[in-house]
Amino acid sequence: MQKLTRDDLYSLEKYSELRDEFRNQVLSHKRNRRVELGTNAALYFEDRLTMQYQVQEMLRIERIFEAAGINDELEAYNPLIPDGSNWKATFMVEFPDVEERRAMLGQLIGIENKVYVQVEGFDRVFAIADEDLERSDEKKTSAVHFMRFELSPEQVDALKSGAALTAGIDHDNYVVEIPALPENIRQSLIGDLA
Repeated sequence: MQKLTRDDLYSLEKYSELRDEFRNQVLSHKRNRRVELGTNAALYFEDRLTMQYQVQEMLRIERIFEAAGINDELEAYNPLIPDGSNWKATFMVEFPDVEERRAMLGQLIGIENKVYVQVEGFDRVFAIADEDLERSDEKKTSAVHFMRFELSPEQVDALKSGAALTAGIDHDNYVVEIPALPENIRQSLIGDLA
């Protein structure tokens, strides 16, 4: 999947005109890219469109219009665009109550290394997490992690031929498996693969 360049972005003025329409388009697109992993965790699979939205929002919020600042945002978010043989996702641990979240993050240390996808007929593919910086320590994990799932050419071919896709977490304190992702999500993710 092609990375974003400055030419792909709207100016701040143009984005303000298009923002509502673009936001609705992205929210609709994201419905096919969210995988709930039980009641308190989710994977949000990223792609070029979700990252364009993220960059546009950051430029708007920070009022960035100079080339250097725009390039900094592109450098920060382009690594989250899939490369054709992988999926990239934001993993979120979601406990609404602050105290419960704090306690659970202490019990879920290392969860980012226990998140997986599995193509029917193949072994689990565990996430490569937080390549940019460490988000866990000996006391707790973070509520947000960035992940990459690397697939073999055989797994990609199997998916394109109709193989089911499973996702889950295999952590001592949080075990869940989604036996077959809905077809709309499976098809959306296949679109990320070359």
